Amino acid sequence: MLLQEDLNFLLTNRIPRTTLTRFMGWFSQIRHPWVVRASIAVWRLFADLDLSDAKQQHFHSLHDCFTRELKPGARPVDMAADVLTSPCDAIVGACGPVAGTTVFQAKGFPYTLQDLAGDDSLAQHYRDGCYITLRLTSSMYHRFHAPANMRVQQVTYISGDTWNVNPVALKRVEKLFCKNERALVEGTLPSGHPIALVPVAAVLVASMRLHWLNVRLHLRYRGPNHLPCDALFTKGQEMGWFEHGSTILLFVPAGFALCEGIAPGSRIRMGQRLVQVPV
Repeated sequence: MLLQEDLNFLLTNRIPRTTLTRFMGWFSQIRHPWVVRASIAVWRLFADLDLSDAKQQHFHSLHDCFTRELKPGARPVDMAADVLTSPCDAIVGACGPVAGTTVFQAKGFPYTLQDLAGDDSLAQHYRDGCYITLRLTSSMYHRFHAPANMRVQQVTYISGDTWNVNPVALKRVEKLFCKNERALVEGTLPSGHPIALVPVAAVLVASMRLHWLNVRLHLRYRGPNHLPCDALFTKGQEMGWFEHGSTILLFVPAGFALCEGIAPGSRIRMGQRLVQVPV
C-alpha cells in the first residue's frame, strides 16, 4: 500500500503540474471526433465514467464531456428550508466543526481560515463554525449548484499551484488547499447567515467558470483578484463548473451542523441534504 501511494504521489505531483494543466486546457478543446472518442475510451480505462445520465451522448470535444449537463430530473434537490444541499456530486473528505479558525485537510494536516483566504475575511464569519470538503473525481459530474437560496456579492480569486487534491496528496502536502488556485465565493442566506463556497483547482483542472462573472478564472488570469458582484441564486440553480475535477470547500457559521450520514468517505450527489440549518 505504501509503495502504491508513493507511485501515485510521484505520477500526479512530481511532474510539471502547471505546464501539464495548461496543456490539458488546450487538448480538451480539440474538436475532432477521433480525438474525442479515443480520449473518452482511454478515460474509461482509468475511471468509472458513467455518461448514462448526461443530457447529450455525443460530444464535440473532451471539454464538452467534462462539463456535460445532465438530463432533467437526474439530480432531485431537497427543497426543505432547514437544510443546505450538496452543491456537487462528490466524495466527502474531512468535515466537522471549525476549531477556532483551524480546519483539517486530512488527519494531522491542519490549516487556518486565514491561510486559505490570505486575510481574516473568512475567520471573522466562520470561527467555531462548520466545514465540509467535497472532492470531485475526474469522472464525476463537474457542474456545481447553489446549496440554498442565496445572494453572492463577492468573489476573491487567488492564483496558485495545481497540486493534486486526492487523499494521497492531502496526507503529504501541508496546507495544500492554501497553495492551490482557488476562488472564495462569499454569499448570504435569506436568514442573514453568511455562507462561503471555495472551489479549489488542481492538476489538469484547466479553469473554473462562474456563470455570473464575465471572465474565466484560470492560471493565465491576471486580475483583478477581488470581483464585487450581486448575483441571486435559487436552491439548486447552477453556479458554474470545473473543467476536469477538483474540490469545493463549504463553510457555514456556528450553529449549523452536518446532516446525519455525512462523514469522510461517503458519496453524495448534488441536491442531497448536507448541512442542517439552525432553527
